Amino acid sequence: MPRLTQTIPALPVRDVTAAVTFYRDRLGFEVLHHDGGFAVLLRDEAVLHLWESSDETWRERSEMSDSPVLSGAESFIAGTASCRIMCGGVDELFDELRAADVLHAVSKGGVDDTGFGTREFATLDQDGNLVTFFQWVEA
Repeated sequence: MPRLTQTIPALPVRDVTAAVTFYRDRLGFEVLHHDGGFAVLLRDEAVLHLWESSDETWRERSEMSDSPVLSGAESFIAGTASCRIMCGGVDELFDELRAADVLHAVSKGGVDDTGFGTREFATLDQDGNLVTFFQWVEA
């Protein structure tokens, strides 16, 4: 019987080298692989992929209304993604990432309890991708 076991978000960034530095130094990820326009990062059991979205040729096209995306790596795609990372110790992680000054404006007041059973907070990477850390709340 088929069984899904893991998801690995792949976030578009304008500059993978700069993004790797951000995720390593500010969010605490380890760099497992980095070759130019692609990187694999790990923190504990959470894996993230970063891919470079730096194609600027769209700026030279006169008509974009029918097909704004041609290469799939246009720079305007960077910062449009989001992902949710399940964690333990969400309050302690919040304190760590607050000190790193990476919180999304909606989370500056603290960790939120949601109506769907999580405690969570949001961060933004240097491109504007939303990364939300959450913990399921015991009922």
